[in-house]
Amino acid sequence: MAQRRTGSSSLTKLLGNWQQDLPRTPVYRQLADGLRLLILDGRLPLDSRLPGERELAAALGVSRTTVATALAQLRDEGYLASRQGSGSVTMLPEGRQAVSPLPGQAATLDLSTAALTAGPEIHQAYANALMALPEHLGSTGYNQQGLPELRQVIAQRYAARGLPTHADQIMIVNGALSGFGLILRLLTGPGDRVLMDHPTYPMALTAIKGASCRAVPVSLTEQGWDTEGLAATIAQTSPRLAYLIADYHNPTGRCMDVATRIAIAEMAARTRTTVVVDETMVDLWFDAPPPPPLATFDHDDRIITLGSGGKSFWGGLRIGWIRASPRTIASLIQIRDSLDLGSPVLEQLAAIHLFNEADNFLPARRAMLRQHRDACAEAIKALFPEWKITVVPEGGLSWWIELPAPLATVFAASAESIGIRIGAGPRFGAEGAFERYLRLPFTLEPTQMRTALERLKPVWDNLSHAGSYAGRAMVV
Repeated sequence: MAQRRTGSSSLTKLLGNWQQDLPRTPVYRQLADGLRLLILDGRLPLDSRLPGERELAAALGVSRTTVATALAQLRDEGYLASRQGSGSVTMLPEGRQAVSPLPGQAATLDLSTAALTAGPEIHQAYANALMALPEHLGSTGYNQQGLPELRQVIAQRYAARGLPTHADQIMIVNGALSGFGLILRLLTGPGDRVLMDHPTYPMALTAIKGASCRAVPVSLTEQGWDTEGLAATIAQTSPRLAYLIADYHNPTGRCMDVATRIAIAEMAARTRTTVVVDETMVDLWFDAPPPPPLATFDHDDRIITLGSGGKSFWGGLRIGWIRASPRTIASLIQIRDSLDLGSPVLEQLAAIHLFNEADNFLPARRAMLRQHRDACAEAIKALFPEWKITVVPEGGLSWWIELPAPLATVFAASAESIGIRIGAGPRFGAEGAFERYLRLPFTLEPTQMRTALERLKPVWDNLSHAGSYAGRAMVV
């Protein structure tokens, strides 16, 4: 396989505001921290060749010695390898755990992932699945559309939300992201445009790039979705499809209202644009459920819906689904042949149990998340009064924080050095956007979350007071 090369202009955009006037942190160290962060959060792919020292120094406006020293530090730490004729190639240190510290640091606390640990219902679901498994052992276990019983349960849940659905409109996949990848494989080709709301789920961006497509961002407004902007962008770019997160949007926490859902469904029909709606957060509402699914207002089979048990139940379940017309489902099944032969039977049986018992444990999970959200808000206001909470989410798992200055990348890199990983805003945007933003999950127990924020406070104070941004707040 041909080795990927990251151009100097692309790398400069990815690095964002990596350099600040920090008296105790030399420039080479800031550059090393910024590059390490890109490798750790996946924005800089592994086995990717970096520009040469001279080229990178010119692009960044620093000396070649600074670049050489930064790259040497990353090689010593195991994040770069030097290969004959290839320069510096990205990698991970050998023996590195999934969440690792930097050399000499305590284990990393990961605040870059918005997800919950498993509750007792997960163990019970797998126990029930094992009891139900024998009746399926007489089959081959291959079913590319998924177990009929699970598809029927999911179809009934859509019907209960106001969207009549048959089991033949459901396809079980290995997580919503896998489903999105399958849809991209069916409907797009290299160079095609995919419209998306901006910011967005970073792994969706990765999937779009992995399909050799071009992401076309449409910025969210303070009120929500810009339907006029969506319409204008569709008219100007003719995307093959659009990817939107309507319910407790990741990362902003917004929930699309009924009028916007109707407008987007009408737009999809009028422009003959396929819209993929990601509903992975739909069960995590706090005070009232969200409006009916966007596909409820679709009368032209233009809307494909993605769902998942990862956020509602547990990420390790790896069960997701696609809801679409029977014709689209049949096409997806055909192209799945080249990827896998179906989803694991045991996990599907566990998912059936979880759906049937959801009303017994989801209310408690929602109440817990609401409490975590409120406690986290109090801690943020007390410790970081200059941070702005853009939207108080009515569901979901995280805050979208606006910083008073474009310090997200350097803050995230500095936080990594004290053993805390946070989600810098550019990870959720295209072309290095959102340097003024952080995504901060409120999934941790409140005391643990406050302790993490207290550890981050001196790092933030050092950054915000060291440069020319001290005391400045963004006026909106």
